[in-house]
Amino acid sequence: MSSLKPRIAIIGGGPAGLTAGVLLHKHGIPFTIFELRQKPTIEELAEPVGMLDLHEESGLAAIKKCDLFDDFLPLTGDCAPVMRISDKEGNIVLTHGDEGVNDRPEISRQALSQLLISKLPAETIKWGHKLLNATSATRSGHTETELDFAEHGKQVFDLVIGADGAWSRVRNLLTNVKPQYAGRHIITVTIRQITQKYPHLVKLVGPGTFFALGNRHGVTVQRGSQDSARMYIFIATPDEHFTTTSGLGDETAASAKTKLLSDNALLGQWGARTKELVSVACDEDSKANSSANVDIRAVYGFPVGHTWEHKRGTTLIGDAAHLMPPSGEGVNIGMWDAVLLSEAIVKAHETDSQDIASFQAILNLLIKEFEVEMAARAKEAAEQSYQLNEKLFAENGATAMIDFFKSFEPQPE
Repeated sequence: MSSLKPRIAIIGGGPAGLTAGVLLHKHGIPFTIFELRQKPTIEELAEPVGMLDLHEESGLAAIKKCDLFDDFLPLTGDCAPVMRISDKEGNIVLTHGDEGVNDRPEISRQALSQLLISKLPAETIKWGHKLLNATSATRSGHTETELDFAEHGKQVFDLVIGADGAWSRVRNLLTNVKPQYAGRHIITVTIRQITQKYPHLVKLVGPGTFFALGNRHGVTVQRGSQDSARMYIFIATPDEHFTTTSGLGDETAASAKTKLLSDNALLGQWGARTKELVSVACDEDSKANSSANVDIRAVYGFPVGHTWEHKRGTTLIGDAAHLMPPSGEGVNIGMWDAVLLSEAIVKAHETDSQDIASFQAILNLLIKEFEVEMAARAKEAAEQSYQLNEKLFAENGATAMIDFFKSFEPQPE
């Protein structure tokens, strides 16, 4: 293995960036992860958050590459592998999955991050580092990228990996293309201790994931830690600035529910059971966060097939590379990106490079190959994501999803 110590920066401490860090550390390759957020407190880590289902061929495979599978399994189980789909009235029209068969185990986002962080030396993660700007220059065949972290100063690296999500600053080194509005907004609210407080709602949403669909809108509920139910209310609207123009961005969740449940353009035409579910979730969220405005954000994604011209010394993984509407694939693809990119870096590091320029030349070719493979993989996933979202948020999404699942059933000869 080369004795060179390339300067590698990973921008973003989400699952993709952390996976890359774990795999580089496993092979003794130095790196630094720069994360915008402050290090979470014990209290913050205890809060219910969204669940992520990891897939055998990608997310789970990455966990195994990190030698974390045995530690991963005990952290799953809060959300059963069962999906219920109802119409807008709350009538269950489809149940899919089996609590006894869990080939896509769910783990909370916090638990996954902490699991990956447990494999990293504390000094490899720099918390509270906001990247303001990145510039690169090539001299004598060696490309260096300068990263400006404001009050934390400027630092120079031989390889910068952008794992900094939808609005990546690293991506600006490679392309001017920005994510496009996908025609929906998401409101996120949480019911804590749902079984004790609202057993009749547990009977509706079940032990896993629940969808209520209709009028191009959707209400998704995932069971999670602390016997919680995390709700995502999807509102279809052509207005990219709906958060502001609707006034919802200035409301608490409890006050926002009035507009949500009375406006016929939103959920006003939905049934009593689904309206109660939304009402309770909004009220409970405000009880837990009395002074906070409702969590509402627009959904964005890149055009299918989005790519960029390769440039030495910089690359992207995860949402920074291929943001797409929610479909359960994003975290899985991002973690697998990290696996393949880390393999390219390890391969280059194992060559007997005499200097950084020659190491970078070898790595450049390997990253080019990685980006081509990633683009093809992401294109396929993005096509499936947009198609699934079209079905979920059709005028009659429940019926569309029944037809979707029927398409996988064996056809009579």
